[in-house]
Amino acid sequence: QVQLVESGGGLVQAGGSLRLSCAVSGRTFSNYAMAWFRQAPGKEREFVATLRWGGGIAYYADSVKGRFTISRSVAKNTVYLQMNSLKSEDTAVYYCAADASSLYSGQRRGSEYDYWGQGTQVTVSS
Repeated sequence: QVQLVESGGGLVQAGGSLRLSCAVSGRTFSNYAMAWFRQAPGKEREFVATLRWGGGIAYYADSVKGRFTISRSVAKNTVYLQMNSLKSEDTAVYYCAADASSLYSGQRRGSEYDYWGQGTQVTVSS
């Protein structure tokens, strides 16, 4: 079992920055895929970024590439999403997710992830 708890959301002006955190508890293995997704009001959940818990290449949605950075601290059992140059279209509930049942391959579909956090709201004012 893996438990995920997000924090760090809030209200920020366009062009600003936020860092989201996802505290991970339970069993973790180096090949787990850890990801961030988001869901805006009236829209489907969309992939944001993913990386392998044990390190390696991260993958990003085109809409956030160059602005967002996913990282993790094994010592703190935490996954981060650093968000810079925020835009109003980044407003959404952000979810942390873990895929504990398959090898890391940069998976981008929500259905591939087994565990989800409760989400944290990010609101970007223009």
